[in-house]
Amino acid sequence: MKRSRGKTLNQEMNLTNMIDVVFSILIVFMISAPLMSQGVKVDLPKAEAPTMEQEKLLKVSITKNDELYIADMKVDIQSFNGVFKSLWNGEMAVVINADETVNYGLVMKVVSAVQKAGVTKLGFLTLSPKEKLGK
Repeated sequence: MKRSRGKTLNQEMNLTNMIDVVFSILIVFMISAPLMSQGVKVDLPKAEAPTMEQEKLLKVSITKNDELYIADMKVDIQSFNGVFKSLWNGEMAVVINADETVNYGLVMKVVSAVQKAGVTKLGFLTLSPKEKLGK
């Protein structure tokens, strides 16, 4: 048996298919990552406001059923001060995340309790009017 010496082997690796698969997986993760965020479901009021750094925030949420959450932990109004002081480190900004149908009096009770705890950086989480229309 003779070997054919006329043909040389092509030893280059074709990476096109592997690159296509990697980009497809990257796109799937980019689309699914925002959908994986969990939290308390509230309908936010619309307003124009600058954004804050999310890493240094303590979120206080009020649902349309008047349930209070501090950093996704459900609390009642009586134990709010104790739980809030245990979670707030003294430097973090606090964001009130209230449903637009929540009674204004309850929101002001929470704001008052947060301010009495010594918070100086206080904000309200809202949707921009453009985001609200796309709902």
